[in-house]
Amino acid sequence: MKGFIRKLLGLSLAAALAFSLAGCGSKGQNAAGEEGKIVNVGVTDSLGGLNPFVIDQTEINKYAVGLMFLPLMELDSELNFQGMLADSITTEDNINFVVHINEEATWSDGTPVTAEDVEYTVRRLASPVVNNTTLMLYAFEGVGDDGFVEEGAESVAGIQVIDDKTVQFTSKYPMALTTFENTYARYLHTLPKHVIEQFSEEELLTADWFNHPDVTNGPFLLTGFDNDHYISYEANKSYWKGAPKIDKLNIRIVDASQIYAGLQSGEIDITHHTMTAIPQEDFESIEALENVETVYGAPITNQSAFIQTANIPDARVRQALVYAIDRQQLVDQLLKGHGEVVDGFVSSASPFFSEEVTPIPYDPEKAKELLAEAGWDGSQTLRFYVNSGDSTFVNGAQVLVAQWAAVGIKVEVQTVDLATLMTVAGTTDYDILAVQYTYAPVDPYPDVDWLLSGEGSWTGYHSDEISQALAQTQQTSDIEKIRGFYAVVDKKVQEDVPMFSAYIISAQGAVSKRLSGATPSAYGFFNDVQNWDVVE
Repeated sequence: MKGFIRKLLGLSLAAALAFSLAGCGSKGQNAAGEEGKIVNVGVTDSLGGLNPFVIDQTEINKYAVGLMFLPLMELDSELNFQGMLADSITTEDNINFVVHINEEATWSDGTPVTAEDVEYTVRRLASPVVNNTTLMLYAFEGVGDDGFVEEGAESVAGIQVIDDKTVQFTSKYPMALTTFENTYARYLHTLPKHVIEQFSEEELLTADWFNHPDVTNGPFLLTGFDNDHYISYEANKSYWKGAPKIDKLNIRIVDASQIYAGLQSGEIDITHHTMTAIPQEDFESIEALENVETVYGAPITNQSAFIQTANIPDARVRQALVYAIDRQQLVDQLLKGHGEVVDGFVSSASPFFSEEVTPIPYDPEKAKELLAEAGWDGSQTLRFYVNSGDSTFVNGAQVLVAQWAAVGIKVEVQTVDLATLMTVAGTTDYDILAVQYTYAPVDPYPDVDWLLSGEGSWTGYHSDEISQALAQTQQTSDIEKIRGFYAVVDKKVQEDVPMFSAYIISAQGAVSKRLSGATPSAYGFFNDVQNWDVVE
């Protein structure tokens, strides 16, 4: 099965603080003098846009759109799939996936949400004119290997309307139900056919309607946004799951260094475990605030370092890079102990975590031996790209550079913003590239498959052994067997080191005590946002 480039969960991007937004999380007046209950979510990711046909699937884009247009399914905080627009997804053969839309689902104008809305949305997403490859729709019958159908296609063989509330997706090859749910159902935001069919495929890319959609099936309506500063919403009083208890929701995009001050002043009411990169040096100060509660999440966000293997072809050198660094020291000092060290992709939060894979230890003498065997003369300087928005790892990168220098590896850090980092990632013009990456604990397959898919991936690495093990994860629902297959993957990654994990983060979240029904979490954060409320 071809790889799916997956949504980059937990990417941290610093942005300018914009406290001119409406109100705090209490009853009062907003900047326009309007009364109401207003909640401000503080994040450090910057928005890429709100047009589902244009955006990639980074986390803030996904959730910002999802507040207006529900995904079919979503993970809850306990890593169970929860129906959002759909109430069930079933398969009997891991080929045909039957999606049933909730009978109660309606658009804000009162029109029922139908299977035709789903089919039409997916068909337009697969248009070569739209040219959005992030959903990897080539997995389905009738879609080309490039992820597209013919321009203006009136149907797709692999996406069939069964009745008003049922649509069937047919894959070209076996796919685990969890892969379908996690890769597609969580990221398909269904749009109103009766509205967007007025636009040509070209117009879908630029139509102003997407900047202020007036027909949604989610809990909120957009009132304004600035990609680097804020996204503002008002309640969809016609939301079919119940009108939100709050009147307005703002997502404030701030610099990580300003989260503490915002929580302290009440100008930020709640943070998100992966969209909000709280600096570890602020953990204790936030814990001490009397007006908020702190919540640490499970270790799921991987500070991954991807090695462009074409530029560092000798596995012994790549192994030396790992032996040379004291990763437990990073957890203890940078993360204040809120994290763990693993090798590979699967953290202890996953049902597929295997204790058989023991992390490579800190052993600088072993690193030197491997470098000597590889004939490393120390003359090469490796280019190490790091996200400037992740202040914790910017500091951590300097520790790594010093430890690498101690064994004879010269490394130069290039600190760039997230947009630039992602541009660099699409090239081979780097040696090491570090970014926070959340591999879905319930289904790491799509991420791992793409990242190790050979030429064109971030690593340029491919292993038949890994490909076979990954393919087998799609053939069974037996957790023990799947755990064994991922152990094969992680052991091989440990051996060949196309990537390594600097550490896994147990992220800190914080929520104002004046909010009810809202809890920081990596998953399920907005699932029941209609129940959030402000209490006196």
